[in-house]
Amino acid sequence: MLPNSDLKAPDVSFVSRSRLPRSFRYFATLVPDLVVEVKSQSDRIKKLREKIKVYLDQGVQIAILIDPDTYLVEVYRPDASVQTLGNGDILTVPELLPEWELVVEELWPVIFEDEE
Repeated sequence: MLPNSDLKAPDVSFVSRSRLPRSFRYFATLVPDLVVEVKSQSDRIKKLREKIKVYLDQGVQIAILIDPDTYLVEVYRPDASVQTLGNGDILTVPELLPEWELVVEELWPVIFEDEE
């Protein structure tokens, strides 16, 4: 639950252990450090970008939008900068996960071709 009382469930979220409150059987009222949204076939990219803006306005440090339709990843930061990554790029989040990295091409589902 965000401080503005919105109950949001991003596809992936990360909260550093030092900020994670002890809570039992209820949603914590906190802002994740990192959120990730993955566009599904029924999602509209404009709505996902609006959702990411809400996260950033509430204090999320990094928001990532993964779009398998266009093979692009957008990395949002509170200073309004947007980094767009594609195949051949490496996704990093040094502010939160200093040694973590992911090759963007590894995000996309494998396409199997029919054998004839």
